Amino acid sequence: MITRRSILRQGLAAAATLAARHAFANQVPPSFRGTKPGAERVVGSIPLCWCPAGRFLMGSPPGEPERRPGEDQIQVTLTRGFWMAEFETTQAQWKGLFDQLPGPLTAELPAGDDLPVGNVNFAEAEEFCRRLTERGRESGDLPRDWEFRLPTEAQWEYACRAGTTTATAFGNALSSTQANFKGQPYNGAAPGPALGRAIRVGSYPANAWGLHDMHGNTFEWCRDWYHSRLPGGTDPDLHSARDSATRNRDGSVSRARRGGAWTDDGWSCRSAFRLRFEPERRYDHIGFRVAAVEITQ
Repeated sequence: MITRRSILRQGLAAAATLAARHAFANQVPPSFRGTKPGAERVVGSIPLCWCPAGRFLMGSPPGEPERRPGEDQIQVTLTRGFWMAEFETTQAQWKGLFDQLPGPLTAELPAGDDLPVGNVNFAEAEEFCRRLTERGRESGDLPRDWEFRLPTEAQWEYACRAGTTTATAFGNALSSTQANFKGQPYNGAAPGPALGRAIRVGSYPANAWGLHDMHGNTFEWCRDWYHSRLPGGTDPDLHSARDSATRNRDGSVSRARRGGAWTDDGWSCRSAFRLRFEPERRYDHIGFRVAAVEITQ
């Protein structure tokens, strides 16, 4: 027999079920921060490695071979740990959020799900981060007070060094058996294959925090506007510092890129090496990797 009481109970039960489903969809992982350097987590299709809070000397010492202007050392303190993508963003990961790749393929960067995405400009890389954040929050894999973004230059170099103070994460020399670059090994290292093209991410050894291809394969966008002097201090972030950015010869300004690529010699893969690139431009050997960071108010 259907009564008002039974209808009310059914309605309350349905409401409770909907509430439970909503809570499950929006639940926050119990402890999203990593427990130790290199701890692993996967959010969506992105494997991540934990980079703990800490201090380091950003840049290169005066005696480092092949040192370039703009690398004067400066103390940096990162007060919050963050997650860095284990690999450069791949074509498969890009196609998981977009209908097509951001730019044309080339002979050096052919189609391949495990190859890095390239020919991507800065705004497109940021849009990938925005969509990835939205997807992660909807699934409940990413807490509401965390987001994906491009790393700052400080975060990038800190993650690349992984606690080291040498020119690269593998010491003061770099062989092309350790990273995908073209031409001369760095600082007398043993030569290896010079592919002259992109290769599957993760094909070379990881650094001490589990991150692959921080040296070579493809250059990686950083979120900072390029300044000729490295930013120091506590949690430096030059994402919005356009007005103070170093001007190019034509008066334009650039974002920073890091890491070296298959196109260059080994010296350009040093941890401290940095270049600029206008944010609206794209090239097949420039891609990116994402970081998951805790949002501060």
